[in-house]
Amino acid sequence: MTTETKEYKRALKHHLKTRQQSSQTDITPFRVEEKKYKSKFPPPDLSEVLDAWALDEDLRDKTLLGPTWNAGGNNPSVIARPIDLRTSNETVTRSGRGYCVDSHPGLVIIPSYLSPEEQRSLIRSSLENQARAPNETNLDTHYIIPEEGIWNLHVANMHIRDLDSCPKIIPRAQAQLGSGFRASTEFQPPEPPATSKRTLIENAPGEVALASPSSSPLPQPAASSSLSPVTPHQLLPKLRWANIGRSYHWGSKAYDLSKELAPFPEDVKDICTRVVKEVPWKDVWTSEGPEDIPQEEWGMEGPGWNSWPETYEPDAGIVNFYQSKDTLMGHVDRSEVSSTTPLVSISLGNAAIFLIGGTTRDTKPLAVILRSGDVVIMSGPRCRRAFHGVPRILEGTLPSHLSTTENGDDWEPFAEYMANTRVNINVRQVFPRGYDLSQLQSSSS
Repeated sequence: MTTETKEYKRALKHHLKTRQQSSQTDITPFRVEEKKYKSKFPPPDLSEVLDAWALDEDLRDKTLLGPTWNAGGNNPSVIARPIDLRTSNETVTRSGRGYCVDSHPGLVIIPSYLSPEEQRSLIRSSLENQARAPNETNLDTHYIIPEEGIWNLHVANMHIRDLDSCPKIIPRAQAQLGSGFRASTEFQPPEPPATSKRTLIENAPGEVALASPSSSPLPQPAASSSLSPVTPHQLLPKLRWANIGRSYHWGSKAYDLSKELAPFPEDVKDICTRVVKEVPWKDVWTSEGPEDIPQEEWGMEGPGWNSWPETYEPDAGIVNFYQSKDTLMGHVDRSEVSSTTPLVSISLGNAAIFLIGGTTRDTKPLAVILRSGDVVIMSGPRCRRAFHGVPRILEGTLPSHLSTTENGDDWEPFAEYMANTRVNINVRQVFPRGYDLSQLQSSSS
């Protein structure tokens, strides 16, 4: 981009306007960092972003993120302690080391935890199996999506080049018998609408939000009446999320207990339970690094980290599908009764900047680079209640094992889709093991 082009001058004008807004006294430190890493001009400086790959002797020579991004540096003021995972003696092609950040007690970053084969398998499963009924997706609000899901429809019709000849997905508000695809079952859509903008709502903690669950479904938004029929190929880029396990109601940021519990995917469950078992929690919580957290912050039962390898049981999650221009603003996940147990986050595809701050937006957040195959665990009272977000997808950073195909395999459609995509699987445990949910539900009737 030369300095004489209209594109450059427009970007410069936007940059100067952003700097002026950032100088206002009412903008929070978290928002300042969000705007910095979201900036397209100039591109954000990544030299002080925490990069766990640069800390690992087996990975530091692989930190190159393509021609656009200069990573591999680390902020010297951030103390990241290495911890050795309790992996089996079998030969594995994934990382056996994680890192704790003492400024954020309970935060564990594990670079390259998933092998290339596991990454491919999870991407395939997320698109083929998770973004379809009975799971809810953002597309269901406004379109009648058949049970096989948007991805499988896209692949089945890829060979049709003529848009007029390709079957159309009909907007829910305009659905008519005999036109286009139709769902085989009546489906109540969740929020939010099918756009890239992600609206966040302040919700009550899980202990309060779930104290009086309703036996009736939570209110659903009206379908848009201004949409036109589209092909699966045209609609696929608008896929933003899919619920897995317990139904999460985006409008109220609460779990809808009136809906039937969908089966939790075994592949995701196996990876999450495995990593929680492999983390040496004693090293995370009893080291001289993090400050002691008062007993009352853990809740009535006190610290439970020593039993997590046995009691951790994920039952809800969200698969996020980020396109290169998507962001996720700072927020807190606090809809779970199990408010201190591990929240496991899996990164797949293009790299991203992850911000994690404190319990208010007034704390300057730590910036972390997350690559495909990395796993982040947020645990404990402070880390689970910390504001966090994703201000930037680092475009052009898809690793070669996800962008190339082998002779005879069917990876080409996935490679094409993932070129501009980051998939994030975010997994939680809503209720402690043994929680009497039936008694909780009956108390509201």
